[in-house]
Amino acid sequence: MCLLVGVNQLGFGAMVPSLPLYASSFGVSASAIGLAVAAYGLARFLAVLPGGQLADRWGRRPVLAIGGLISAVGSFWCAEAHSFVEFILARGVAGAGAGIILTIGQIVLADISPPDRRGRNIATYQAAFLFGFGVGPFPGGLLAATHGLAAPFLMTGVASLLTTVIAWFLVSETRPARAGAVASGKAAEIPFVWQMLGLLSHRGFLLVSLISLMNAVVRTGGLFALIPLLATTTLGLSVSEIGFAMMVSGIFGLVAAYPAGWLADRIGRKAVIVPSTVLTGMSMVLFCYAPSYAWFIAASIVWSVAASISSSAPAAYVVDTAPAGMNASAMTAFRMTADAGYVIGPPGLGLLADITSSTVAIISASVVLVSLGAIFAVTSPEKRSVAQP
Repeated sequence: MCLLVGVNQLGFGAMVPSLPLYASSFGVSASAIGLAVAAYGLARFLAVLPGGQLADRWGRRPVLAIGGLISAVGSFWCAEAHSFVEFILARGVAGAGAGIILTIGQIVLADISPPDRRGRNIATYQAAFLFGFGVGPFPGGLLAATHGLAAPFLMTGVASLLTTVIAWFLVSETRPARAGAVASGKAAEIPFVWQMLGLLSHRGFLLVSLISLMNAVVRTGGLFALIPLLATTTLGLSVSEIGFAMMVSGIFGLVAAYPAGWLADRIGRKAVIVPSTVLTGMSMVLFCYAPSYAWFIAASIVWSVAASISSSAPAAYVVDTAPAGMNASAMTAFRMTADAGYVIGPPGLGLLADITSSTVAIISASVVLVSLGAIFAVTSPEKRSVAQP
């Protein structure tokens, strides 16, 4: 699974530096560029529920492979789009495949991770995720600089095909056997959607999901849509320079991932979630006011470390909260809430940027994120397992 998600995110990261510039090449506004990111997020959001249900019915492995194929088709279509409308449709197809891959990946991790090692297992997986995402922008930026802004989408498509191969030939099935899936059969008697709604009624589960939603708003609306444009206009950075900064930051994020998972297992989930939320907000401030390329790299590093620290503890908190046999519904509810941020973030921040400025839009979202972190810190119960040395 680490290999699968690393390859998948290598392809995804490749198109991040060029995405807003490629979208703007169709002659559209900042809010429309946000729509290009949001279309991907909307499709991810809509694919999460059927993906989670199919993972329970058909098994994790075949659904992962299907997600890779769908993502590949959408990515290749993006590279060949002849209009902005066609590009939006292609982004939707790619997003649907990505939604399936990311949801099933977290379900598999929930299946195989015992409570006392859950934070570290998820952190290892997320380290591979962040490494692929962090390294991808550099070759993607070089491809865009040498072969055009559409070239990184071809790289994303190839990586998605490799994801399918890995899923089909290397990933073992982790779905529990139906007869013994749930103690006393209690969870099996509850419809899948009702399981999700019941979990979201839990205060801690809901708040950590909302934090992930705002993290997605900041990441997709800020880092993916507005910050590359801001860096290009204010600092004069090229696509390859932005990609290099993200690659360097990915290395720092990789180093921080496992210690963050260890801390989540040793001292509790909240002790990791709250500081990482504050750190993410700080990174956005650094991006907005970076006076030079060196400061832009520093902001990228702070963001990557914050994203790495926050990657394992929220998912571990969610699985800790879920009753036995509800891993699929818990991760599906969590992913759907988080992916809602992918839908509202880019057009929302893009529209706010059109009305005010990119800086105001990014800072506003960061304030909401940090505020949610403070509410979670005060009102939510801790989830902590006794970790083995």
